[in-house]
Order: sequence, then structure tokens, then C-alpha cells
Amino acid sequence: MFFRQGYWPRTFLMLLFCTLVLCPLPVHAEPELVGEAAALIDSRNEQLLFEKNSNKRMYPASTTKILTAIIALERGNLEDIVSIPRVACNIEGSAIGLQEEEKITLEDLLYALMLNSGNDTAVAIACHIGGSVEEFARMMNELAVRIGAENSNFKNPNGLPDPDHYTTARDMALIAHYAMQNPEFRKIVSTRSATIQRGVPDAQIYLENSNKLLWNYDGTIGIKTGYTNDARQCLVSAAARQDREMIAVVFKSEGNNIWSDSRTLLDYGFNEFTNISLIDAGKYVAEVPVQYGVTETVPVQTGFSLTYNIPVNSREKIEQEILLDSPLVAPVKAGSKVGELVFCAGDLELGRVDLLAQKDIERKIMARWWPYLLLSMGLVILLIIIHLHNLARRRRWQRYKQQKINFMKRSF
Repeated sequence: MFFRQGYWPRTFLMLLFCTLVLCPLPVHAEPELVGEAAALIDSRNEQLLFEKNSNKRMYPASTTKILTAIIALERGNLEDIVSIPRVACNIEGSAIGLQEEEKITLEDLLYALMLNSGNDTAVAIACHIGGSVEEFARMMNELAVRIGAENSNFKNPNGLPDPDHYTTARDMALIAHYAMQNPEFRKIVSTRSATIQRGVPDAQIYLENSNKLLWNYDGTIGIKTGYTNDARQCLVSAAARQDREMIAVVFKSEGNNIWSDSRTLLDYGFNEFTNISLIDAGKYVAEVPVQYGVTETVPVQTGFSLTYNIPVNSREKIEQEILLDSPLVAPVKAGSKVGELVFCAGDLELGRVDLLAQKDIERKIMARWWPYLLLSMGLVILLIIIHLHNLARRRRWQRYKQQKINFMKRSF
């Protein structure tokens, strides 16, 4: 009867109103991925925007080569001529067919490593930089720990199967972020194709990047694919749009899902978050009290900028608080850290920046010598007390002797 003529439009509007009020429109849903483990970070500030089993140990396959490449760039010279050792020849999996004692530049090896995913080039680079695969693996683990990837262990430079060769999605995101700070690394991993120089007849010289996102995802700037039977499909990808940059890691996906998983993650970062500036570097913050200074306060400023990604349309109030390392006592040097500025949204800490003194604050002259004056006065008072005490003792002794003499006279 609600829908009889003349009433159904009004009834429909009432039902629609109740639906919207009682069942509000859902907040943006998190990505649904085929991949077993994943992580998405903002490359500007390393903020984790999404994770799925991000701390679970996974086989990284050829994404291992991200770490291999950055070590080679930091410790080697692109113009180095590398003599290919026997151990780098006839390596299983993807390779460019390196020949023993072949001469090739480190730069060309790096392009073959990151575009063609050459397992043989990884071994050649490891031997050139570290002297052996074992020593290079030690370098890899040392750098991984320094970066903060503490849940990883690397046994070789190419990611070929080894039970003790593993990482996590979160760790690989940190490694990728670190590597992408190097301009030459960024140039290599964003290259779609390249031709290298080799002196071996009929050798492979044309390389094409295996990262399909470079062709079909807007803003892609890298970085590395990977696959083994145990690791399945792996991809570390990076994209930049409108002064924002995202790094996505997907491990153990299947088939073409590796591409859709990665696009979904990157879209999530770009579309569902807004990057805001919490504070700029060098920003004046406050006057902080100084004890015994020629002035009672010192102006402090931020040591670096801080940005944060918040969900689109978020209404969360952001507050800030100054935390001093300890009460400031003059002298204070310009540029010295005096505390931190902490940003919070409710109970969630968003980040903190160092607070630095803007100028020198000298110590008051009085403040410099009054402790010594008090000490001197105390010593003087102590000496006076000791002197009076000794004087009183001498007087008592003299009285005693006089009394004894008088007694002896009376006795005789």
C-alpha cells in the first residue's frame, strides 16, 4: 500500500533517507591482494600506508638485486672494467651468458642486472666488489642492518633459492627506499631498454626492463621484478605523481596478479591519502627558558621538515608538544639540539622533529663565579670555626694548668 499512486515517491525518499542515516556510506576499503605479503610506504618520509603480513619472512627472488646494485654503486666505479670470473658463468635462471675472462664495465653489468635480471651479472658484480660471493653477502647483511632491515638475511647477490636467504615486505620497502636515494640507481631502474657493449661475438647486448609497469602505469619510476618457484611472483615498484612518491612491495603473488596487486597498492596510496606538511625546516617554534644565561630564553627552530599522509577527508585534529631534553643551562651553542617537537592525532604519534637553538647564549659573569665565591666563603667560615675551636681548647688547657698549680700551692 506504500506504493499506491501519489505516495510512492515520498515513501521512496523516506526509505533512501533512512538507508543513508542508518547505513552510512563505507569508508574507503583497503586493497585486496592476491600476494601473500605486501607493504606500501611513502618514499618521502617512509610512512607505512598499508601492510599485509609485512613482517613475515619471504623469499625475495630477484628483488634481492636491489641491494646488490646499491652496494655496487656505493663501493664501485661505473667505469671499472670487470674481468668475468669462472664462477659467474653458466648460472641458472635469467642471464646474459657471460663468458670467462670477458671484459665488461661495471655500468653495463648493472644495467644487465636490473633490466634483464641477470643472475650471472650479480655474481660477477659480487666478486668484483667483495672478492667472493660470501664476502659480498656479508656486505649485504651489514648494509641491510644499517638501513633498518633487521628481519632479513642474504646468502647470495641474485636471490636464487636458499633456505637462509629471506627478507620481509617491510624490510624490502626500506631497502628500496634507501636505494632510490641514489640518482644513478634511479636512472638505471627507470630505464625501459638499453644496449650494452660486449666484445664477445653474438653476445646479448640489447636489454629490456622486465618491469611492465614502466609501460602501463602512469608515473612508474622503477624498480625490480623477481620470480622463483618458491618465491612465486615478486615486485618492488615505485611511482611518482604531483611531488608524491610511493614504493610498493608485493611478495608471492600469482601470474598477472603481480601487476594488478602493485597497481592497486600504488592507487591506494595516491588516491586515498593526502600528504600534508606538519612543519618546515628552520621554522621558529618558541622561546625556551635558559638558566644562568645572559638572556632568560633562547629561540628554537625545527631541524628538518616533516610531512604526513592522512586519509582523504580526515577531520582528525593534529596537536603538537615541545619536549625538552633537560632544563637548559648556559652556555648554549647555536645549532645544538635542545629537544623535540612531537605531533600527535589523538593517541597516535605522527612524528617528531629536532628542536635546535637559533643563537648562542653566553653564561652570566655572576653565574660563572658565584659557585666559587660560595665555596670560598664556606672554607673561610670553616677555618674560622676551627680557629675558634682551637683557641677555646687552649684557654681550657691554660685554666686547667692554672687550677692545678693553685692546688699544689695550697697543699704545701
